Amino acid sequence: MRLPSLRPSPRRRTRWFAVFAAALAGIAFLTALPQSANAAIDTSAWYNIESRHSGLVLGIRAASTEGGAELVQWSSNGSQDQQFRFVDVGSGYYKIQVRHSNLVLDVWEWNAEDGATIAQYTDLGGTNQQWQITESGGYYSFVNRFSGKALDVWEWSTANGGRISQYTATGGTNQQFQLVEVGGSQTGYEMEDLGRGVTVVPASGGNLVSWRLLGTDESNTAFNVYRNGTLLNSSPITGATNYLDTGGSGTYTVAAVNGGSVGSQSSAEAVFNSSGYKDIPIQRPAGGTTPSGESYTYSANDMSVGDLDGDGQYEYIVKWDPSNAKDNSQSGYTGNVFIDAYELNGTRLWRIDLGRNIRAGAHYTQFQVYDYDGDGDAEIAMKTSDATVSGTGQVIGSSGADYRNSSGYILTGAEYLTIFNGANGAILDTINYQPARGTVSSWGDSYGNRVDRFLAGTAYLDGATPSMIFARGYYTRSVIWAVDFNGTDLVSRWVFDSNSAGSQYTGQGAHSLSIADLNGDGRQDVVYGAMAVGSNGAALWNTGFGHGDALHVSDFVPSRAGQEVFMPHENSSAPSSHLNGSNGSVLFQTSPSGDNGRGVAANVLASNPGAEYWSSNVSGLLNASGSNIGSKPASTNFVSWWDGDGERELLDGTQITNYPSGTLLSGSGVASNNGTKSTPGLSADLFGDWREEVIWKTSDSSALRIYATPYTTNLRIATLMHDPQYRVAIAWQNTAYNQPPHPSFYIGSDVTSYPFPNITTP
Repeated sequence: MRLPSLRPSPRRRTRWFAVFAAALAGIAFLTALPQSANAAIDTSAWYNIESRHSGLVLGIRAASTEGGAELVQWSSNGSQDQQFRFVDVGSGYYKIQVRHSNLVLDVWEWNAEDGATIAQYTDLGGTNQQWQITESGGYYSFVNRFSGKALDVWEWSTANGGRISQYTATGGTNQQFQLVEVGGSQTGYEMEDLGRGVTVVPASGGNLVSWRLLGTDESNTAFNVYRNGTLLNSSPITGATNYLDTGGSGTYTVAAVNGGSVGSQSSAEAVFNSSGYKDIPIQRPAGGTTPSGESYTYSANDMSVGDLDGDGQYEYIVKWDPSNAKDNSQSGYTGNVFIDAYELNGTRLWRIDLGRNIRAGAHYTQFQVYDYDGDGDAEIAMKTSDATVSGTGQVIGSSGADYRNSSGYILTGAEYLTIFNGANGAILDTINYQPARGTVSSWGDSYGNRVDRFLAGTAYLDGATPSMIFARGYYTRSVIWAVDFNGTDLVSRWVFDSNSAGSQYTGQGAHSLSIADLNGDGRQDVVYGAMAVGSNGAALWNTGFGHGDALHVSDFVPSRAGQEVFMPHENSSAPSSHLNGSNGSVLFQTSPSGDNGRGVAANVLASNPGAEYWSSNVSGLLNASGSNIGSKPASTNFVSWWDGDGERELLDGTQITNYPSGTLLSGSGVASNNGTKSTPGLSADLFGDWREEVIWKTSDSSALRIYATPYTTNLRIATLMHDPQYRVAIAWQNTAYNQPPHPSFYIGSDVTSYPFPNITTP
């Protein structure tokens, strides 16, 4: 259903000057209208559409991703809401797709009058979304199939924000446009080729069957649901991708329906038990004894997922931490760190032993799981050293090397970056880690605390293929290293070093990082706490507010263009700040109140437009202007889309609760990770519809316990794992102080239409 609040008020206008202009400048163009421009348009390319009259380009008002957002003109700024491609629908007509939202241009509400608004909307295949394109002298006109009227800069406006409407074709220069091909990804971000991910969860009154709407589906793809081969739905399901079966139980399958054609049926990937969870059995490593005689045991810790074998289903990667894992500030030996990979049925694919020369602790090992070479199978990359043992038994460097000092720190010896085969854990390539530790004291202390503060992530720096991001240091010197993998070799892409960039970039990092396209150019950038580094490795902006413990980046304010950044700081003069992601300018900042350790930005309150913000040392729940609008939630930790609405729930410890109150899930027989941080093993949209699952270890670390929502939803959203910003957030979630993932777009109960990602799959 269309949003009445977005419906513009049509206006009439006097057209004598348009006719006059046509007589002077457009008669030749009018006579050329029958000429087809099909041969001049590359349907795989993206274009700016530039008005001949104003010199401005077409774009979506406020870069909104909502259906019904108006088409306007604006100065070219490289953002994806100003980029369009043409989809051939036959008979000489095209759909015009908007790059940032994947919606198409639409004559709003089938209004055939002059002056009717042009907006973006879900592709419904209507003739009001189809355009005939003609060319003369390098300029193009666009005539709507339904109305027969031309795309038109309303009232001959030359101002930013001027409306784009339809009007009787006059040939005026305000109806003539130049197509300028843009750079960046022409084919989209390379993403996983996922299956339907069908799940069955016991729910009140029956079984909830849920499945993925893929980012590669047509926007109008419908679905059938079957129980024991019998069709359950009376007509194809065109809304949200879930179905509550109240008529029995059995074996469920789901089939896509496109243009009346029913595809093959997908079986359930995960069937949850009557308690709402599914266990993955895992194999706990044997404990050991340190050189100082201290005994230790193991428990499952942080996780990631990736399609390691290319079958369209995720495998589960888990880090095993010893009971004597250390914060960098603590001396002492630790046990080895192990990384395992498991199928959903509990089959272990491999185990990597990082060895004695990689210390155990939240700041030491950050592992990245992603398909870096685009072959359909994910790899895993991490920092290694001499005596690391691969999943196939290969030893890196010297098996007997021991670089630990008497305090348990590792301040000398080899440091490597290794990428492993995801299917069997074999070494694919190893190179020296950048930067080398060098002089330990140059990082801020001499005993080994700040030199070994590592972060990691994955980013689409070129707008198409993923790169690894590995980093060292954030209290003083900060170095960010971008690395590519071509299927054979690890290749350094660029290095950002505060020693070279300038002292103003020291001490700005956080205990995590985030990845997002901050400037709308289609390429992802690195948010490194209070500063950002662009996709080319150059500084993008720097607030100077300093180090902090939490970091959140997304489109938190849908009424303004682009991404926002929210970060609490240890700087008492700037305890938390809400920033414009494109340039780092302050949108609001809280008053001085001391070290502010934790903070969250998320939409948890339907009555307030956009996201809300809260932090541990600042009172109240804040809106996008920084005003206090209520009591802050009881927890300041993770958030999760769990029930059926567009607002997120609170995930803390082993519970999921609603705001302001109401427990939705209490995990049974499970434990959270990382001490007082109380984080899950993983929170992600693992399968089923767009909502998130949560994984905790069982109390004895004998299994990974996955919980999935039993609630229905009316929101139709493509799987979040096909949104590039959300997907790379799952890759970096295990980094240091784990943070919840956020997509590139806003989700809320006030939004009914959501963008499809611009992606390709192997």
